[in-house]
Amino acid sequence: MFCQTEVVQCPSSQQKGGFFMKRGKKRTYAVRRKGGLGRRILSCWQLYVFLIPTLVYFVIFSYGPMYGVQIAFRDFSVRKGIWGSRWVGLEHFQRFFDSYYFSQLIKNTLHISIYSIIVGFILPILLALLVNELRNGKFKSILQTVTYAPYFISTVVFCGMLTIFLNNTNGLFNQIIVGLGGKPVGFLTDPSLFSHVFVWSGAWQGTGWGSIIYIAALAGIDEQLYEAAKIDGATRLQRIWHINLPHLLPTMITLLILSCGSLLGVGYEKVFLLQNSLNAATSEVISTYVYKAGLVQAQYSFATAVGLFNSVINFVILILVNAVAKRISDTSLW
Repeated sequence: MFCQTEVVQCPSSQQKGGFFMKRGKKRTYAVRRKGGLGRRILSCWQLYVFLIPTLVYFVIFSYGPMYGVQIAFRDFSVRKGIWGSRWVGLEHFQRFFDSYYFSQLIKNTLHISIYSIIVGFILPILLALLVNELRNGKFKSILQTVTYAPYFISTVVFCGMLTIFLNNTNGLFNQIIVGLGGKPVGFLTDPSLFSHVFVWSGAWQGTGWGSIIYIAALAGIDEQLYEAAKIDGATRLQRIWHINLPHLLPTMITLLILSCGSLLGVGYEKVFLLQNSLNAATSEVISTYVYKAGLVQAQYSFATAVGLFNSVINFVILILVNAVAKRISDTSLW
């Protein structure tokens, strides 16, 4: 037998804010704790101690360096320092907007970034659905290991491999093409092919790793849903469409929002390592331009202005995409 429980408000002025709980013949009294934020923090200070290393990390490495953003608005001189350098306002931004490279940089960056987002968004989902449908546990483990492995290759080694495999004369791919009766292809010397080489090599390297979060989401689906669908006569494709994809949708939207937040943030390492004078027309992006202007040419203020412009645009895009996703699907980052 179960004992019924009822809650009775305490009428006493001295016991205001509390309540009696009747359990059979036993009565217990609970007092609602009141206090400020400081008192609540002190009551469980051990938990807040764990936050200190994280807060220190962000203050030192994220918020502290923001002090140097003002270099973008000054004619920075190493000898004079930040405060001693002359304030020039938006002069460096105007110089970047009026430069010959501005439109080309934006075009190349958007082209490579959007191309990467589309390919990098679709392939991990397809791979996760494929792995989820496998019933042979041994083959499933081997497939996952093979697809995950390229992610752990460093960027320098990976670009070195691409340079060797895609060499115009003795590269593996060109030898196969010539062996089949074709002509050698300049994968890294033809400007029109650079974005394809960059995106699809990145897809080969990152698809397996990117599918992990989708595989984890699929693992959380109740098996009873599949059993009910089978009883109703649903085919495998119908189960994927009506069960798997709806459960993956929130994860897909979240990852898409995060990807759009770095729309202009194409990393310079891989681009710079694959870049040469023959493909520079399509391989020069904002990040490589900032590197060359800031570190190679020592134009610190100008490079900081370009980098700040890039970060602000990415931040605005993140806010807009998050707002649109929240309005359409009720799924968002905040």
